[in-house]
Amino acid sequence: MKKRTSIAVMGCALALCGYYLTACKTTQHATTAAGSDLPGYYKVGHRGTRGLMPENTIPAMYKGIETGANTIEFDVHITKDGQVVVYHDASFTPSYTTKPDGSDITAAERSQYIFYNMNYADIKPFIIGEKPYPAFPEQQRMRSYAPLLSDMIDSVEAYTTAHKLPPVYYLLEIKSSEKTDGKEQPVPAEYLQKLMAVKQLAPLGKRLFIQSFDMRPLQILHRTHPQINLGFLTSDKQHTFEQHLQQLGFTPFFYNPEYHMVTKELVDKCHAQQIKIVPWTVNTTGEAEHLQALGVDGIITDYPNRLPK
Repeated sequence: MKKRTSIAVMGCALALCGYYLTACKTTQHATTAAGSDLPGYYKVGHRGTRGLMPENTIPAMYKGIETGANTIEFDVHITKDGQVVVYHDASFTPSYTTKPDGSDITAAERSQYIFYNMNYADIKPFIIGEKPYPAFPEQQRMRSYAPLLSDMIDSVEAYTTAHKLPPVYYLLEIKSSEKTDGKEQPVPAEYLQKLMAVKQLAPLGKRLFIQSFDMRPLQILHRTHPQINLGFLTSDKQHTFEQHLQQLGFTPFFYNPEYHMVTKELVDKCHAQQIKIVPWTVNTTGEAEHLQALGVDGIITDYPNRLPK
């Protein structure tokens, strides 16, 4: 009996060692804070990597990871048939999206293409990335589309696995506003019901962050999904950091301001509250280095390849 017990204990120990080594191998290349499963510094590819690939597409996510991002940022909307689509604006943006036949979308036509009034089957054929985009001259021209959130996550997870890359973090932005409830998106409770029903989100665990300029969905998520780290986005100079926290009613994980708003005083205030500060959208190495010197916890950029090493 003693011998069998010893063998069993040894087997368990070996199994645990194997599990530990496998886990270490999976995360050995990730930059993490001591004792944490989160990055020590957030290198965030904005809309994947808008400077190099058509934004918010699956290829943009791949390129962001390839060029050094440990976190990919993207925006989501709810379609008429209740699906979650990845795109920045509430309707197709004519500067980088064309109709299925390749023709331009006029400004007057945009209101016909609000995602909340369209089924996803009618959204997917629109073309992202073929049209020249002068604002981002380095952006590769290619034919792509607005993916479902579920497909984007599945594709990115498969990409990192196939290329033996560290698991990536996801910074999901909820696009909503009280002014457009019922027109461009459902009310927050319904919006979040649709969003959190995407089955690919739960397995991400701490690799999922959710942020928004709209406090309402963040306040609901704080109550219903307290395990998710939330971020408040702002370009609001009319209210102070303290007023924003008071309005939110809770302490967010991230406070992510437009980068011109960042001062050493703001960084220190965030850190005093144990809040990470990750400004947007920083597109030169010099600006990124300046913000690093102020002590920010990461950078959101269209060009992950330009971030200081």
